[in-house]
Amino acid sequence: MSQDVLLRRISRMKKLVWLLVLALLGWDPPQAHAQTARRNVASLYQELCANCHGPDLRGGQARSLLDDEWVHGSGDDATLFAVIRDGDELNGMPPWKNVLSDEEIRALVIYIREKATEARHAATRYAQPRPDQVVGSKLHRFRVRTVAEGLAAPWSMAWLPDGTMLVTELPGRLRLVREGRLLPEAVKGLPEVRYRGQGGLMEVAVHPGYATNGWIYLAYSEPGRDQQGRDVSMTTLIRGRLRGLTWADSEIVWRAPLWSFRPGNIHFGCRIAFGPDGYLYFSHGERGHGPDAQDLRRPNGKIHRIHDDGRIPADNPFVGQPETFPSIWSYGHRNPQGLAFHPVTGELWETEHGPRGGDELNLIVRGRNYGWPVITYGMNYDGTPITAHTAAEGMEQPVVHWTPSIAVCGMDFYRGERFPLWRHHLFVTGLASQELRRLEIRGHAVAEQEILFKGIGRVRHVATGPDGYLYVALNGPDRIIRLEPADQ
Repeated sequence: MSQDVLLRRISRMKKLVWLLVLALLGWDPPQAHAQTARRNVASLYQELCANCHGPDLRGGQARSLLDDEWVHGSGDDATLFAVIRDGDELNGMPPWKNVLSDEEIRALVIYIREKATEARHAATRYAQPRPDQVVGSKLHRFRVRTVAEGLAAPWSMAWLPDGTMLVTELPGRLRLVREGRLLPEAVKGLPEVRYRGQGGLMEVAVHPGYATNGWIYLAYSEPGRDQQGRDVSMTTLIRGRLRGLTWADSEIVWRAPLWSFRPGNIHFGCRIAFGPDGYLYFSHGERGHGPDAQDLRRPNGKIHRIHDDGRIPADNPFVGQPETFPSIWSYGHRNPQGLAFHPVTGELWETEHGPRGGDELNLIVRGRNYGWPVITYGMNYDGTPITAHTAAEGMEQPVVHWTPSIAVCGMDFYRGERFPLWRHHLFVTGLASQELRRLEIRGHAVAEQEILFKGIGRVRHVATGPDGYLYVALNGPDRIIRLEPADQ
């Protein structure tokens, strides 16, 4: 060992000893919280925890934090938080409450969860299906077949009554897949789309009464200029009809007022779901401005409910209240990109991106507040804390949260007949995790989760096709695939 390394270790051990003494004496060193708050959670762990639990969390003088075996209880978040904060004198764990803020302790809990999940995934083999390879799962064996290639960032899928598939490409194109072939030309006549970052042409949805009215709905990031001349944008909904490969009869269904447009290229939402009550529901991200999600004067960070032509239903929860946006159905959302009604109960479910950790599956209820950014199970992307609070009075809890984040995106309840044991199960996508998950919903709880495949691309969207197959949009390489029963 070099002299420099030895000196650094001695210096670090001296600092740890002093921190332990200060903590045991109950003294709060001046500016201690301010000093640690400037470091991210990985630095905090290495500074305060690695000496005992190991630099890789696999244990040393103290136990491993990766094996899901805990001295205290089941190792749930609340217990882990309490042990870090208050210590465990009998087992040699010092209290850190006088050195770390509650927010920083919460960030350490998230960090431990991240590393434990990474270790579990590294030790588990997941299916990475090749074309025609049979994949086994708990309930069905299936194959994956490619339906369309040569796309550019496919974002959403929907079907016309004749079986034609509509596919949106984020750069601003609407494509058609007909009789198993991607048509070489895109639909002409679409509005200008601001294609930057996460913005572009997002959702496509077909009206339930398409056979008689011909309406197709699109959601996209609309560009604008504010009073300061800044480049701003917000999500806008339009509807129109197809005349061959031309967009016709276009009309705006929902547009935010220009004063509410935001700069930046993130968190646009947007999914559309037609409800059993005949109304159109859609999601809108908070555009990277977290407090907007709690501001009922603003449309971003909300789920909205409107008539199919954009009129506001008279029984929306905030209609008639001063300084509120009348189309709001629920609020406190970060970036909801999954929206679907349960085919049996008619209840509205939603998936939304958290920050680093804290992706959520929510049951959406009229007028409820879903908490962002006041409560969250995640932290900032740079590893610094957001808040210590995961719950608060008057704010809804997620049915499930994924920490670490899977970068959850589109979802769908399977309604086909090809996979009878999957019927009415919820399928959820993961972008960063590159996975498709099956969730069995019982009542208002998730009874089981299964990863069907992983590592063949960023999974953007999943939808039940009219033929009963399950279709999946992948980014990188960009393509549409479908799952087919292996015994077919």
